[in-house]
Amino acid sequence: MKLQLWVVGKTAQDFVDRGLTAFCERIKHYLPFEMQVIPDIKNTKNLSPGQVKEKEGEGILKLIQPGDYLVLLDEHGREFTSFQFSEYLERKMHIVPKSLVFIIGGPYGFSQKVQEAAQEKIALSLMTFSHQLVRLVFAEQLYRALTILNHEPYHHE
Repeated sequence: MKLQLWVVGKTAQDFVDRGLTAFCERIKHYLPFEMQVIPDIKNTKNLSPGQVKEKEGEGILKLIQPGDYLVLLDEHGREFTSFQFSEYLERKMHIVPKSLVFIIGGPYGFSQKVQEAAQEKIALSLMTFSHQLVRLVFAEQLYRALTILNHEPYHHE
C-alpha cells in the first residue's frame, strides 16, 4: 500500500514548509509516501466560496485512481487519539488495495462531489486550524502513528 497526502495550494509559510518536508522524509522510512499539491485556483476575487470549492474539487477529482481510498480531513470527521489513529492506519494498511489518500482541502473545505467520492472523513481536533498548519500537524501525526506501530520511542504514553 502507498500512503499519499494531497493538499490544495502551495504551502505559504516557510516554517510549515520546512517542518512538512522533514516529516514527509521521515514517513518515507516506513512505507511508500507521496505528497501531491493541487494547484491554487487563480483569480478567486470574483468567485464565491462555493465556486472556489468546485474548482478545487475538479483538481482533486482528476487525481483519483482506481483503488484509491480517500479520507478527507474535515472538522466534522471522526476524531482519534494518536494511539487510536495508529490502529486505524494499521487496519487500512491491510485492506486498502492501492493507495490510502488523505486530503487537506482549501480554506472553504470540500465540494459536494469530492465529499461523495471520499470513503471517510477524519478530524484532527474540535479546534479550528488554518489549512496550512493542518498540513504540518497531520504529517507529524502520520509519522507518530508509524513510530507507534513500530514500537519506537518517539511517542510516550
